[in-house]
Amino acid sequence: MDLTTVCAALGDPVRMKIVQCLARSGEKNCSGFEVEHISKSTLSHHIKILRESGLIQPRFQGKEHFYSLRKEDLDRRFPGMVDLLLNEPVLTE
Repeated sequence: MDLTTVCAALGDPVRMKIVQCLARSGEKNCSGFEVEHISKSTLSHHIKILRESGLIQPRFQGKEHFYSLRKEDLDRRFPGMVDLLLNEPVLTE
């Protein structure tokens, strides 16, 4: 998890909204994200970028995929980042 990759992942408004959603509410499956007007494949693409950047982690339960923000890891690597994300207004598209 490096700062450049994390910042690049957070540079997209949809991904930022997903991270804010997870930071506020905890674990969610794909249908639980509060993003509108994007296809399932586009949402999957955003999830992949967030996962590969190290911001979120998956948990598999049968056919469902649940995602959570890696808060503890982020706080350890980038102190204050999660608090900063939570204090930002929720982005809208």
